[in-house]
Amino acid sequence: MGTNGGGKKSRATLSEINVTPLVDVMLVLLIMFMVTTPLMQQGIDVDLPKTSASGVEMNEEPFVLVIGPDQKMTIAKTSIAMGDLKTKLKAIFENKKNKQVYIQADRKVDYGFVAEAMAEVRAAGIFNIGLITMPKDN
Repeated sequence: MGTNGGGKKSRATLSEINVTPLVDVMLVLLIMFMVTTPLMQQGIDVDLPKTSASGVEMNEEPFVLVIGPDQKMTIAKTSIAMGDLKTKLKAIFENKKNKQVYIQADRKVDYGFVAEAMAEVRAAGIFNIGLITMPKDN
């Protein structure tokens, strides 16, 4: 029944695992994670200036976006709507070297509104954003 036709060839079982396909799959997964990880960032990067007790030294007057308690935004005492913020900032900072905006928001303003304003500032191409606060009394 199961003779081998005169030859003495027998099948040896392979006890080794072929790792080449495993390495190929792992490299593809690694590349996929390396490409998609930077795209998964959520939120807004805030680059706050480092301050000392004497304050921040400025060569020119800082650009301040003020958000009042009623969520009304003003730039240099001029009222501005959220929808117009991006285009106005692009026009203002088109020829400026120092692209930095300081946001001064009232404590009562919703955090989501401030985050939305920061997103509009970033969409205008300004990535240096500072938040103005008052020093804490001890």
